[in-house]
Amino acid sequence: MRKHRVTLAVPRLDAAAVVATGDFTGWSTEGVRLKRRPDGGWSAAVELTPGEHQYRLLVDGEWRNNPGAERRVPNGFGSENDVVIVK
Repeated sequence: MRKHRVTLAVPRLDAAAVVATGDFTGWSTEGVRLKRRPDGGWSAAVELTPGEHQYRLLVDGEWRNNPGAERRVPNGFGSENDVVIVK
């Protein structure tokens, strides 16, 4: 299946490191490292297949949601996963 380049963007966060991890990384804590933008936000480009992909952020080693996520779904840990939809 063809993959599409998607930018994961996170609004301004005061952090030293932001990592996105999800079904597209096998939920590895190493995930995809986001880079700080000049505006204080964070982003990274990832190649994803069409469909819905769940993910969460590790911000300085702590699980957090992306405040800019358009959608969230409950997970089995009492919190929610962010969802990115690729068309």
